[in-house]
Amino acid sequence: MPILPPPHPELSARPHFTDDAWVEVLSAVDRTYADLVGYQEQLERQNAELLEMRTFLTAILGSVSDVLIVADKQGVVAEVSQSLDQTWGGAEARGRPVAEVFAAEDRALLLALMQKVRDARRAHAVEVRLAVGEPLDLSIAPRVNDQGRVDGFVLTGRPLGALRQAYAELTQSHDALKETQAQLVRNEKLASLGRLLAGVAHELNNPISFVYANAHALERYSAKFETYFARVQEGASREELIQLRASLKLDREVQNLREAIRGAKDGAERVRDIVEDLRRLSSDGSGEMVEFDLAEVARIAASWVLRGMKQPVELQAELAPVKVRGRPGHVQQVVMNLVQNAVDAMGSGVIRMGLRAEGGMAVLRVADEGPGVPEALRASIFDPFFTTKPVGRGTGLGLSISHKIAEEHGGSLTLADTATGAEFLLSLPLEAS
Repeated sequence: MPILPPPHPELSARPHFTDDAWVEVLSAVDRTYADLVGYQEQLERQNAELLEMRTFLTAILGSVSDVLIVADKQGVVAEVSQSLDQTWGGAEARGRPVAEVFAAEDRALLLALMQKVRDARRAHAVEVRLAVGEPLDLSIAPRVNDQGRVDGFVLTGRPLGALRQAYAELTQSHDALKETQAQLVRNEKLASLGRLLAGVAHELNNPISFVYANAHALERYSAKFETYFARVQEGASREELIQLRASLKLDREVQNLREAIRGAKDGAERVRDIVEDLRRLSSDGSGEMVEFDLAEVARIAASWVLRGMKQPVELQAELAPVKVRGRPGHVQQVVMNLVQNAVDAMGSGVIRMGLRAEGGMAVLRVADEGPGVPEALRASIFDPFFTTKPVGRGTGLGLSISHKIAEEHGGSLTLADTATGAEFLLSLPLEAS
């Protein structure tokens, strides 16, 4: 066995590492290695996220139809949407000053607005023309970094030709919608008038029968007077005429004649009033807005609904004259719908109507003694075609149309919170004096 040389003096002077120290060193190496592996995995995940985000942004830039330009803080184009390349006819915009993308006469305005965006740190809009292409409605927004500093700009623009075409289509759709709404109003009014035909016939029958009866009486009276005046023309004596006058009861018939004339006149005037109310009620309400008395319109509308009702319904109305401005025919339709709904909800009872001026608005109140509107249905009662009536008893358009008419008049139609029954409030702006 070889004899080992003695240890070097310097080595013997070094401290001796124990087993525990070596274990600690190895553990530290393991931890460091684990940390490095974790960092590598984190970097790989972040790299995958960056690649995914780049793919996502590339897809956006390639699919958007609007013009999109991303510029750095010096105003140099960094990224553009594919739509800009197509607008430029395939020209490359990246790396150019952003002002060169636009027409020469608009560049000074664009640069001034970019400076304003940089200073104010908020977006601004302007109408400019591309160097090659059509005008744009352009929005310039700042890009802000983590320190809150502006390090670039995002410019998005939509061709004004497309915007103007969309506006024209929207205008046409709006006109068609208004015509459809007007047709719905007319149809709903015709449906309401149809329900009132029985009442109209009854209302007209009474005064016409009165006129007819008085016409027969006038015919009978005229026969007596013709007999008397015929004897006068034949030269009858005074005594004979006195006796004939008494036998024909001419003194009483003169008084009856006056009553018959007055009755026939009252009946004819009543027919005239009914026809006038019906004419006003059936008018389409189109045309310019006019000044009218809301109390009178509400009274006529409510009376026409109640004329056709067989139910024992009483109307209690406190309607002082209040001037508003609008289309009386449309407002009549609203009141008719509210009163008709109250009648349908009650079957019998009292409908209360009131009118007051409050805060520059005329507020018409229509309340009934019915079961009211359940809480679950209150949010839906103004929706088109929503109805709680049986099939065939309603179109579901009455309240929806009424709500729209109130809004078009600058007012509102709301359902009030009440303990019993239902109460609707129709608010219309007062006519300026």
